Amino acid sequence: MKVLLLNGSPNKNGCTYTALSIVAKELNSQGVETEIVWLGKDAIRGCDGCRACKKLGRCVYGDDPVNAIGEKIKAADGYVFGAPVHYSSPNGATIAAMDRLFMAYGMYMRYKPAASVISARRAGTTASYDVINKYFGINSMLQVPSTYWNMVHGSVADEVLKDEEGVTIMRAIGSNMAWLLKLLDKVKGTELEKPVIIPKAQTNFIR
Repeated sequence: MKVLLLNGSPNKNGCTYTALSIVAKELNSQGVETEIVWLGKDAIRGCDGCRACKKLGRCVYGDDPVNAIGEKIKAADGYVFGAPVHYSSPNGATIAAMDRLFMAYGMYMRYKPAASVISARRAGTTASYDVINKYFGINSMLQVPSTYWNMVHGSVADEVLKDEEGVTIMRAIGSNMAWLLKLLDKVKGTELEKPVIIPKAQTNFIR
């Protein structure tokens, strides 16, 4: 079992990374392999909605890390998406990457557990938490619970470690993720592996 953790912060070893590391450490302690992937500092293209990925099996744009991360998504059993708060929302690079990852690689994440991790100095955490969780809801994923909303506070990594409640929240994400993965592993190959799938009817407001 393996969990892929995406660090969407432009700061490679900052607060978001520190929070993800706590989640990863707990997962490791319960026998789950982890990999933290950094989105980087370079520009990330937004999704054009061209749907070329549906034919290509990857995003049409190959000049940033999105497709490389998508390949890692295929092999993972669970996911944690970490982002800092910028102007009361997840930072733009994380949103741009997630738009394209869920468009091109969402099928590989369906029915698997996922969690968001939000890092902020002070505010904007609950709004950002809501934004990222909507990706899971639209993709038939299992949202991993914790003991509070999935957030840490601090301006630098050392301050995150002083956020005692935030640290326990991150550990609980890891523990609950490990538990869900083990439950899912137990039902592989049985009728409980996936729900009864209801075909989607897509409409708009005029037809």
